Amino acid sequence: MSGYPDIRLRRLRRTESLRRMFDLALPGPEKFIWPAFVLGGTGINEPIDAMPGQSRLSVDRLLKEVEGIVDQGIGGILLFGLVEESSKDNSGTASYADDGAVQNAVRELRRAFPDLVIATDVCLCAYTHHGHCGPLAGDGSVDNDAANTMLAKVAISHASAGADIVAPSAMMDGQVVAIRQALDANGFEKNIVMSYSTKFASAMYGPFREAERSSPQKGDRRGYQVSYGDLRQALRESAHDEDEGADILMVKPALFYLDVISCIADESDLPIAAYNVSGEYSMLIATSEKGWGNLHDMVRESMTAMVRAGADILISYWASRYREFFDKE
Repeated sequence: MSGYPDIRLRRLRRTESLRRMFDLALPGPEKFIWPAFVLGGTGINEPIDAMPGQSRLSVDRLLKEVEGIVDQGIGGILLFGLVEESSKDNSGTASYADDGAVQNAVRELRRAFPDLVIATDVCLCAYTHHGHCGPLAGDGSVDNDAANTMLAKVAISHASAGADIVAPSAMMDGQVVAIRQALDANGFEKNIVMSYSTKFASAMYGPFREAERSSPQKGDRRGYQVSYGDLRQALRESAHDEDEGADILMVKPALFYLDVISCIADESDLPIAAYNVSGEYSMLIATSEKGWGNLHDMVRESMTAMVRAGADILISYWASRYREFFDKE
């Protein structure tokens, strides 16, 4: 028996019940982390034009939104902070202020939702006046080692507030070991480091940069984020972060890099997170609004593709709408 007509693959997909039996299960809500944008003040809910359904939130409004997240069974939250322009400087010192928006949000979330997994983005771009992910040296380049010192301070401030996971995203060489050593030296040995271990210099971050107000004022980030054309360096980045002590590896973006997720999952025993970024989120919404695709079906298909590629954790803006897309056929 070598082929048709003896082999008929359609037998296995003849009915909906058969297809459900053999298909990969859709990811449960516990696999999702919702990225959220938090800023100072009270009573603030600023819709993000480039990311329909997402907003910049003050801490009090964030708590209200997280009630719905917890009710849906979503696994966790990943916080990004914003500050006023007047608080930004060359080094991003506002990023580790004890009364910063992220630090306050972590404390309030921990008090209100003690079992929620709280992760924080550890970077400097939203806190520097130039929009780069570390202090600038005299020649205009990012000072890698000075950035690591700052990132360690940010991680300590987040862990002190009650974060379970700190997630360095600056793509500085040695950032993971610098943060791991600082956490351990300050009594935070149990805190998890989820490294943005393979973060590409992607065109898919536009809506996020509008949301976070973190676009570089000059130049770009290709000198420290990974080139999408260099698979070897992409894989080396995650291998190095594993060696430096990362507990979770992340690929960002996700949909354009399913091959990278698969490669890293094959090579590493660490959990793999896929960051379904703002451009991927807004792209599906725009396609649906044009009448070129069914949003419900596209969301489900895209999330399944990430799990199929090997992702254990899905960092996605769809998390806040889980029931809408995953509890309905």
